[in-house]
Amino acid sequence: MKILVINGPNLARLDIRDSSIYGDLNYGELTSLVQIAAKEHGFDADIRQSDDEATIIGWLHEAADKKLPVIINPAAFTHYSYAIRDAAQMLTAPLIEVHLSNPLSREEFRHTSVISAVARGTIAGFGPNSYVLAIIALKNLIG
Repeated sequence: MKILVINGPNLARLDIRDSSIYGDLNYGELTSLVQIAAKEHGFDADIRQSDDEATIIGWLHEAADKKLPVIINPAAFTHYSYAIRDAAQMLTAPLIEVHLSNPLSREEFRHTSVISAVARGTIAGFGPNSYVLAIIALKNLIG
């Protein structure tokens, strides 16, 4: 089964971001880890990243049309993109929100997610393993 993994702004630049928050993997290593975990659990992961809100909305529309399960790390869009939230709400297959860091342990403006209310669940604070845990959760949700 195909799943869509969407990564939001600045995630392609993990190698130059604060490793104490985002870990030591670069984006290529993160995508490899996700691909391997997806295959181990019987999924074909289509992994995408964009710094552009409209592109992410288009991908969510595509997932809604194809009834694809989605794992999304909306990054900074988590806290204010009602447009991404509205597109995510159109999904009929499960949506899981992930974050490398724990937003609740960071600056106060990061404590609110407008995406969480339309996601089946949120997995945060486990670094790259947040994605692996989301894949396991999807497998359990889909059966």
